[in-house]
Amino acid sequence: MPGLIDVHAHLDEPGRAEWEGFSTGTRAAAAGGITTLVDMPLNSFPSTVSEETLKLKVEASRDKLYVDVGFWGGLVPENALNPSKLESLLNAGVLGLKSFMCPSGINDFPMTNSTHIEEGLVTLAKYKRPLLIHAERIPDVESDEGIDGELDPRSYSTYLKSRPPIWEESAIRDLQRAMKDTKVGGRSEGAHIHIVHLSDAETSLQLLKDAKHNGARVSIETCPHYLAFSAEEVPDGDTRFKCSPPIRHAANKDNLWEALLDGHIDMLSSDHSPSTPDLKLMEDGNFLKAWGGISSLQFVLPVTWSYGKKHGITLNQLASWWSEKPAMLAGQKNKGSILPGYHADIVVWKPEAEFQLDNSHAVYHKHRNISAYLGKELSGKVLSTFVRGNLVFAEGKHAGAACGATILAK
Repeated sequence: MPGLIDVHAHLDEPGRAEWEGFSTGTRAAAAGGITTLVDMPLNSFPSTVSEETLKLKVEASRDKLYVDVGFWGGLVPENALNPSKLESLLNAGVLGLKSFMCPSGINDFPMTNSTHIEEGLVTLAKYKRPLLIHAERIPDVESDEGIDGELDPRSYSTYLKSRPPIWEESAIRDLQRAMKDTKVGGRSEGAHIHIVHLSDAETSLQLLKDAKHNGARVSIETCPHYLAFSAEEVPDGDTRFKCSPPIRHAANKDNLWEALLDGHIDMLSSDHSPSTPDLKLMEDGNFLKAWGGISSLQFVLPVTWSYGKKHGITLNQLASWWSEKPAMLAGQKNKGSILPGYHADIVVWKPEAEFQLDNSHAVYHKHRNISAYLGKELSGKVLSTFVRGNLVFAEGKHAGAACGATILAK
């Protein structure tokens, strides 16, 4: 089937290659049937927020890529209200921009407000490239359901209460005008808003469905960890499961599956966001202080298939969520399908092959032990991966040389 395209991965280089890095990250991708990654602008250092910092990232990737890699740039207060700075970054080749509506956890990637986003969209409209938004916002008035009194930081329910669904809902309500601006005749017609890693399948999802129905150019992704896990099964102290927004309850998970199958959620991404093991605080088990991020890049194909089978998913749906729709988002007109004239980006895999993700299973992430998927029984074994016709992974071995390419928008 078409190779997977992961539009949301943190490869952390330059500056934090000890977290992951281009070499290990793209080797893991190839072993998982992913043929194209789009690297996020933060968790590396410096963050990719200018033409100069993009050049540093491209240079850092040289001779290290086992799959094709493109780059998102960052929309931050420093460039959001400065069209010439944004145009310089877009002209340098980023495929679109990413912004946070809450603190990102990375010092040189500050959060944006709705004004920054609305102005950035005007510039993006000229390029017809997307703005990816981490849609969590601390509400102006916190609800009574938040953390109250002395709660155990090792308890997952404590972390869940610290980032309730109202954070996602508040952000999406704050985006109403920005979404409306993307409609035909709107101030930023031609721009596109993409909501990353949607977790709240209640009010937040409904607001986005309404915006789509009313003509806004909006797309939505969710991630396999929201579809595989539920809050009820996260062990206390197991910070491998910490991510933002959080994994919510089982009923919410079922609603996410329903929205994905009905086409309201457009695509999937890994949001592979590893760190060094010490930052996960696995011995302390403190959910409030541990680094948030699910390590998953190599596993997303078998995870989606394994947990999706009980929902009756088809191979065509898998290819739509993981190849066709992500290619469109990233502006890759010659990727995402097996068709004449397209890149020969192909994964060969056995859907019925079952395996346990145990210590005997080869894992190519820099830090194997921080993944929440370890120990799981999965179906769907990747046999071989081709990138632009080159065999980059087969029978547990990678190609002798890294032959992936950097993708820069023209």
